[in-house]
Amino acid sequence: MPREVLSILVDNHSGVLTRVASLFGRRGFNIDSLTVSATDDPAISRITIVVHDDAKVLEQIIKQTARLEETREIFPLDTAHSLLRELLLVKVEAGEENRSAIREIANIYKAKIIDLSIGSMVMELTGEPEKIDGFLDVLSPYKILEMCRTGITALERGGVHRHA
Repeated sequence: MPREVLSILVDNHSGVLTRVASLFGRRGFNIDSLTVSATDDPAISRITIVVHDDAKVLEQIIKQTARLEETREIFPLDTAHSLLRELLLVKVEAGEENRSAIREIANIYKAKIIDLSIGSMVMELTGEPEKIDGFLDVLSPYKILEMCRTGITALERGGVHRHA
């Protein structure tokens, strides 16, 4: 099933994220990625949710989320006309024998080395989810000690989104 990215503008107050996430959980919808951030208006937050479901299920998700009192607007993002980004922090085992090879991989992907110790290296990479996946694939021969991905955050290209 294709990846769908939903952008939800909600009132910025306590409990909104819980209400949105529990709606998905109660209906049996699996969330692949969820990010929440402030917007230019302090009264509004943006929730970006990534799901893999068919069009009928997606339509149901949108209708049920739109009914929530705190939801100001919900709309699917056309990924061809949107900017999707994700942040990765990854700690790799890096001794003297493989440190330069790992550094070369980091340079190719434009990852930033943010910590270096005797036995490990921590890198930061921001980019499209496919870039993050590719970076992790190339790093797979090395021992990944820890990693954390933020999940997708996204905006449409061009002017301000006006759907309502």
